Amino acid sequence: MKEKIIAIINDWRTAVVLCLTLGLSPFFPEPHILGKIRWIAGGAVGMEWLDWFDFFLHGLPWVYLLYILNKRFFS
Repeated sequence: MKEKIIAIINDWRTAVVLCLTLGLSPFFPEPHILGKIRWIAGGAVGMEWLDWFDFFLHGLPWVYLLYILNKRFFS
């Protein structure tokens, strides 16, 4: 059982699904993570702790995908 869970966690498809769902939601009018990145690139004026947490929450799947791809191709 433990091996199956680890296999699912280490699968790149799991990371892609998380990126396409949590990483990009809400989708309209633009992906939420892009709005946060623009806000930070503009100086992060007016961002509060909840906005930073939101950025972290939507950015975590992308960091996970980079980790999985790095582990797969460079290790």
